[in-house]
Amino acid sequence: MKEAPLFIHIAGIPEYIVYTWVIMGILFATAFAASRGIKPLPAGIQNFFEMVVDGIMKFMEDIIGHHSRQYLPLIGALTFFILLSNLIGLIPGFMSPTSNINTTAACAIIVFFATHYYGVKAHGIGYLKHFIGPAWWLAPLMIPLEIIGHLARVLSLSLRLFGNIFGEDLVLLVLVFIVPILVPLPMMFLAVFTSVVQTFVFVLLTMIYIKLATEEAEEGH
Repeated sequence: MKEAPLFIHIAGIPEYIVYTWVIMGILFATAFAASRGIKPLPAGIQNFFEMVVDGIMKFMEDIIGHHSRQYLPLIGALTFFILLSNLIGLIPGFMSPTSNINTTAACAIIVFFATHYYGVKAHGIGYLKHFIGPAWWLAPLMIPLEIIGHLARVLSLSLRLFGNIFGEDLVLLVLVFIVPILVPLPMMFLAVFTSVVQTFVFVLLTMIYIKLATEEAEEGH
């Protein structure tokens, strides 16, 4: 069975990169429209995005703590990018960038480095104590285990998101070819739900990792 043709195709450039550019263009254009002519009393698209950002902020405060505002650029960007990337593949002729392992791995690697950056920023060189364990003599055992555990986060984040989005896109494609009118509709609603849930899971795990890397400094502050 051949895949449905894509609306946007650039020769020599992988489709997931092309549609990542499409997502980025949509986000930049939407951000420009929402931030242009900001008013004290928000209305329209400004009101919508203020409610969304406020909801993300409250969720971050519940998970990370009261000093979570500094992480909003990372968490907000991941939320909008992953959600839109998940949903765009539900439109016939479009592809979800997150249905490709390269996209999800890139997001996971960003989270990996950002987590350790925030950890070092919060603790300084003392952040390395996270890898040593409760006693210095456990270091030969704990350091390899901690390194494996942190690298496993990248694998877990990327494979979970990729597997779910790739699977739902494949099921929808099969149903459209078999029964193209009514049967795929319930699956579409399920796919939308899955897209939202997978965005939530990815962002939630990111916040938990940041919390684990910075919590001691936050408590001390």
